[in-house]
Amino acid sequence: METVQSITNYDKKHATAITIGTFDGVHIGHRRILERLINNAKALDLKSTVLTFFPHPRMVLQKDSNIQLLNTLEEKKDILEGIGLDCLIVHPFTRAFSRLSATEFVRDILVNQLHAKKVIIGYDHRFGRNRNANIKDLIAFGNVLDFEVEEIPAQEVDEVSVSSTKIRNALVSGDIQTANAYLGYEYLLSGVVKKGRGLGRQLTFPTANLHIPEAYKLIPKDGVYVVKSTIDGETVHGMMNIGFNPTIPGADHSLEVHFLDYEGNLYEKKLQVALTHRIRDEYKFDSLEALKKQLEADRKTTLRLIEM
Repeated sequence: METVQSITNYDKKHATAITIGTFDGVHIGHRRILERLINNAKALDLKSTVLTFFPHPRMVLQKDSNIQLLNTLEEKKDILEGIGLDCLIVHPFTRAFSRLSATEFVRDILVNQLHAKKVIIGYDHRFGRNRNANIKDLIAFGNVLDFEVEEIPAQEVDEVSVSSTKIRNALVSGDIQTANAYLGYEYLLSGVVKKGRGLGRQLTFPTANLHIPEAYKLIPKDGVYVVKSTIDGETVHGMMNIGFNPTIPGADHSLEVHFLDYEGNLYEKKLQVALTHRIRDEYKFDSLEALKKQLEADRKTTLRLIEM
């Protein structure tokens, strides 16, 4: 898959079938739309293209610094590439961009820059300055500027919205299996392994402390999860604690992974962790020995769930 930073960097040699949106989570509802886009592109000899924006428009227009997204940009790229998309265009969203008129957006960007011949878009899509144009306007533009518009029906758009809400609610409540069912894949946490306090090693449960630099990434409810990662080409299973480690005074909120049967050095390495099950809430134990006993029990639960 080709990834293009900014609309102006797109090579106009190949005409596109395009859809526009954040596609946060790239969940099962999104995939139906994307499969339609990819199939249309193949049939018409067009390049299947997603135009998305970063920062998220709400970060810019509403100054919503607390927005929580299901994917980092890198995660989204990996997922879109995996389903067979030809091109992802990530355009910097700015106030100036939001002030483009509908005519400027369609004529200068969709047609002249992105060479759109087919646009697949939701029935409720609005665009242009103050979002004053709708799909009827887009169809009218298409008739004049020689591109076809395919409308995503209300039921399908509503399903996408409901799925996104259910995924977020499930993650916040710790229901990882419901979230995964709506995503169509296991929820991902991606970051860099940083050095911790080494307490896990003292308890014979050494951990990789995962630091996620993207503050907007939604972190599931605190607790203990069964996870898996691909390390050096091999699938490695483990258990992750998300939370404040209440047994340890003064501990910060952290994401710590104990991998089963892995002893390599992961410091400063990029790591992607998939969450498969949630074992329990985080507890405060009376002693480190009591904590260690619980970790042993968690390990047994993890092994049982892995084998299911």
